[in-house]
Amino acid sequence: MPVHGTPVDSQPSATPDAVPSRSGLAALPSVDRLLALPQSAALIELHGRTRVVTHLRRSVEARRAALNEALQAGRELGVSDDGAFVATAAAAIEREDQPRLRAVYNLTGTVLHTNLGRALLPDAAVASVIAALGAPTNLEFDLSSGGRGDRDDLIDGILTELTGAEAATVVNNNAAAVLLSLSALAYRREVVVSRGELVEIGGAFRIPDIMARAGARLREVGTTNRTHPTDYTDAIGERTALLMKVHCSNYAISGFTRAVEVQELVPLARQHGVPVAVDLGSGTLVDMSRYGLPHETTVAETVAAGADLVTFSGDKLLGGPQAGLIVGRRDLIRKIKKHPLKRALRVGKLTLAALEPVLKLYRSPELLPQRLTTLRLLSRAPAEIHAQAERLAGPVAAALHALLPGEALTVAPMPCHSQIGSGALPVDRLPSYALCVTPASGKRRARALQAVERLLRGLPRPVIGRIANDALWLDLRCLESEHETAFVAQLQATTQSESRR
Repeated sequence: MPVHGTPVDSQPSATPDAVPSRSGLAALPSVDRLLALPQSAALIELHGRTRVVTHLRRSVEARRAALNEALQAGRELGVSDDGAFVATAAAAIEREDQPRLRAVYNLTGTVLHTNLGRALLPDAAVASVIAALGAPTNLEFDLSSGGRGDRDDLIDGILTELTGAEAATVVNNNAAAVLLSLSALAYRREVVVSRGELVEIGGAFRIPDIMARAGARLREVGTTNRTHPTDYTDAIGERTALLMKVHCSNYAISGFTRAVEVQELVPLARQHGVPVAVDLGSGTLVDMSRYGLPHETTVAETVAAGADLVTFSGDKLLGGPQAGLIVGRRDLIRKIKKHPLKRALRVGKLTLAALEPVLKLYRSPELLPQRLTTLRLLSRAPAEIHAQAERLAGPVAAALHALLPGEALTVAPMPCHSQIGSGALPVDRLPSYALCVTPASGKRRARALQAVERLLRGLPRPVIGRIANDALWLDLRCLESEHETAFVAQLQATTQSESRR
């Protein structure tokens, strides 16, 4: 229910009828007096007496501080009516109730944007999570025996079916999967890794640091650009626990290079009785080339090549929730599951509720482009995005001109390239189209771009683009047609709201 009144922190200019500051202090209302107002009763019904009293007290104290400051400066302040204190408290409560985690429009051109939450869950996963939120579940209850169950059993069967591995387990992200695997299998022993694969990814996650925290000793082989099979052979000794390959995330080395692939490494490992572990990173479960996208090695291909253990993410190309999946030999998975860290890193029922239906979608790969949100966004046709850009250019230009009348802005559909993101296929780009917002040339161009970007970030559902080449680019790849009406409606509503002020 709206509460009417003038906000307390507004300070009208002094008039002949203004009351001196000392009189204003004496006229400040008590909290009890404010609580007796009808507006306060409405607030209490919505938010409870305790919270309303707290904010009414704060509004009175803020006014007291302003009056004292004015008194010391020899200025005059008018007395606010009681309703203004309630209005200020209501506004403060409304600000507090705004969620910190908010839905945004991702128009950055990066589909799996780490800062924006990576993969979007498909409808089947959303429905499953909602069902799990409001009811008890058989998270660790075996319905067939009536005894205690293992939460990994909920996804073990489907993961082994899709990957060809003997067993599987899941933890809260891929960094945790690597940490747990190393700690369980290589504590106080050596792990052999090529120098060209000692990567750092977002958030300063470095393979050498993870190994140190896991209690494993790193044994580097080869050089940054070239590593040979003999480098691994020469490094294997009595203390060797694993031969490890790491997905090169967010970059690619080209030119005079040589890397040892899994199928080359496996015979060496078998000869010396050492397991091969592969941190596959993005972890796709299907050949992306069948959907017109660049090929990336799948988990099943890695298992088939002989890898004894594979770790990968759930919220990248797989298109599911944040999770770290570990598949491989049954004996190795058993050791990992018995490690004390497994309980600390395990996932809850909501992750499993989202993960299972996403995995089941892969049983029908021909239907994935329609059902798996991530793949649908990645495989959108450039012509479709171009047509969308043509439709939206006019409404967006009209809104920006109304909201920023002092800026000379041009909004035009322009070809661009999206990227997959989160380290998947780092050098590959996807043809796309964007609304290119360009300010008039001049010294204020950078300031104008910042004003537009700040305006869009401040919308009820923030719009996130990217500034490049003296323009703001709003790549439309991730704005599906079903959200187009709401996107335009928000701009028009904001424009109308500003025009009434």
